Amino acid sequence: MPSAIINCLMTSSALSSTPVSSSPYFSWKHSHRRHHSNTGSLDRDEVFVPKQKSGIRWYSKYLNNPVGRFVTLTITLTLGWPLYLAFNVSGRPYDRFACHYDPYGPIYNDRERVEIFISDAGILAVSYGLYRLAVAKGLAWVLCVYGGPLLVVNAFLVMITYLQHTHPSLPHYDSSEWDWLKGALATVDRDYGILNKVFHNITDTHVAHHLFSMMPHYHAMEATKAIKPVLGEYYQADETPFYKAMWREAKECVYVHPDDDDNQKSKGVFWYRNKLD
Repeated sequence: MPSAIINCLMTSSALSSTPVSSSPYFSWKHSHRRHHSNTGSLDRDEVFVPKQKSGIRWYSKYLNNPVGRFVTLTITLTLGWPLYLAFNVSGRPYDRFACHYDPYGPIYNDRERVEIFISDAGILAVSYGLYRLAVAKGLAWVLCVYGGPLLVVNAFLVMITYLQHTHPSLPHYDSSEWDWLKGALATVDRDYGILNKVFHNITDTHVAHHLFSMMPHYHAMEATKAIKPVLGEYYQADETPFYKAMWREAKECVYVHPDDDDNQKSKGVFWYRNKLD
């Protein structure tokens, strides 16, 4: 995999860059900034927003089995990123069609629209460059040299993000309970073994990243060590191997349900459930 793609994905500031070289730069910058401003909110978070049981599609019960989970995970890892960009799949519900390529879509405000046009121009330029490369080298060569590595990067991007925000111990909040700090702490650090270093530790320093999102990545490990004793039980981490965690979370985290506590103040806190019957 070209090192330039890895560096583009892993070393840039989360608020000012795009994670994949062929993604719309400013478009993702603005939606990701809103994700950081609204993490854990069922009403306003931008990505991996869990559904309540009433919002689960009718066919979900037929996918709630090993074969269904395998198919769902395969589609998520291969097509999840482009589907999110193009159709807002797994994103925040809007009252009309939302798309990262639409300058006039509901994701963006008037001040951001010019930059969305610039991002679209960049995508068109890259697409034309790939077309010319395919003419010169052949489609198979481009798919092998560019398409294959891009699929791998996209799969890791989706998996890393999914696991950082999906875990049975992570709450979500409606508007009656959500605030920024609760949302920032509703994420979990994961252990990818040697890949932690390959990914410049975005995998195991995500809690610090949400608390201090403008911090350069090379201070993330230092910050994580510093915040652990301060946060105590509010610091979330899971050392389950990522391939096992992906399967477990797909099984256990199907939808969210209000807290079962009789305390009325807890009714705005939602937890993952998996029973569809």
